[in-house]
Amino acid sequence: MAHNFVTDRLSCRQVLNIMVILGFMFNYMLRVNLTIAIVAMVIPSNKTDISHTSATATECSDPGNATLLSDKPTQLPESFDGLRFQWDEYEQNIILGCFFWGYVMTELPGGRLAEIIGGHRVFGYSMLSASVLTLLTPVAARLDYTAVVVLRVLLGLMLGATWPAIHPMTARWIPPTERSKFMSNMMASSLGAAITMPVCGFLIASLGWESVFYVTGVVGLVWSIAWFFLVFDSPAQHPRISEEERRYIESSIGGATSHGKVHRVPWLRILTSPCVWAIIITHGASVFGYFTVVNQLPTYMKHILHFNIKANGLLSSLPYLGKYVFAVLTSALADHLLRTERLSRTATRKIFTAFALGVPSVTMIGQMFLGCDRAASVTFFTVALTVNGAVCGGYLGNGLDIAPNFSGTIFGMANTLSSLGGFLSSLMVGMLTQDNQTYAQWRKVFGIIAGTYAGGAVVYTAFGTGRLQSWNAVHTDDKDGTEPEKFPLRSDKA
Repeated sequence: MAHNFVTDRLSCRQVLNIMVILGFMFNYMLRVNLTIAIVAMVIPSNKTDISHTSATATECSDPGNATLLSDKPTQLPESFDGLRFQWDEYEQNIILGCFFWGYVMTELPGGRLAEIIGGHRVFGYSMLSASVLTLLTPVAARLDYTAVVVLRVLLGLMLGATWPAIHPMTARWIPPTERSKFMSNMMASSLGAAITMPVCGFLIASLGWESVFYVTGVVGLVWSIAWFFLVFDSPAQHPRISEEERRYIESSIGGATSHGKVHRVPWLRILTSPCVWAIIITHGASVFGYFTVVNQLPTYMKHILHFNIKANGLLSSLPYLGKYVFAVLTSALADHLLRTERLSRTATRKIFTAFALGVPSVTMIGQMFLGCDRAASVTFFTVALTVNGAVCGGYLGNGLDIAPNFSGTIFGMANTLSSLGGFLSSLMVGMLTQDNQTYAQWRKVFGIIAGTYAGGAVVYTAFGTGRLQSWNAVHTDDKDGTEPEKFPLRSDKA
């Protein structure tokens, strides 16, 4: 009786949802733990932070908001006493940035590998390896900073494969009218970042910086073991799934997704498909804007508005929490519109994408004119990052609409470009503001972000579609090689 109660209340899809949410939370936890711990790992420099305060003070002096946030930097307790390293700023930046060297290399291979051997193994073994590497970080740090660099590159190689690996699993497990909601689970990475920051700070203050890597590494290991026991590549392979749930999933997905078949990638068709490039370009634009705001916001707050946003835990976490909550809400709405046939799949994807990128574009334009107001700045940045979560109802899962058999490959291509966008973001801000930290220069940054967001929205609106593409099917009876969509939702004309 208890067994029936549990299976009735918790389906295999629900278990998959829970594990994916936790997986992306811990995925980001393993990624950002060093960015917090390195503050305690390095002997503080005695250099005085010299900035062009005279220029910024005259540009952005706002005494009325001077008490909005404390300007005190986050400091370690006086009782802290642990091993620390003499890494200069160059070495620290190499350690923090080298993660992306490996990350960009496995995005595309990871997506394709998941299509061949299954996302279950790619995601699981990548997280398992990343957890072990995390546990080894304190040992590497004691050897030399180059050992940490090598380890972080390997960590990037492992975690780079995880994001595109989830798409092939989604294609086999999640019915088309539930996929927007499922894709919002990827935004749990934002939730992971919001939780990791204060938790790691507490661990450092209580047990020292080594505890950050030991605790996060063990958490990742426990999740990885649970993943292999609870999650499988398809309903047909799951030993504990009910016959009713298996039939429902397979009938809902239909023939658009191959089950266990390995198809040769139609590279020419993919690379010449406008709707594929719409996803790639839009994802690149969205992530470029997101990374620029998240990574450069503390610098802007410090040099232009004269306070450090990292000094306030609420404002540090608010954009991450907002993006996740908004992603869940908007993706549920998108699935409802598809399920009730209120909108076509193409219209739904375009509307949510335009909203998710259009609103941040407008807020960045507002930042160009009201950026000296602290309250307005915090509001603009928070709204921009929060509303961007609506991409889950838009382009983020669009690869599953147009080509579920190659969704991992498509997202791997898109995430490779977006990862490179992270480099370009830092390069762009550095070129514009180096030795010239003025509001006038930051207005240029905000203008570029606004234009990038708007450009992504325009490209997707023009070339995006929700229709299944002919090249998704390899074995068909049609002479033209097309396969009819198995889940039509009204007219889906672009």
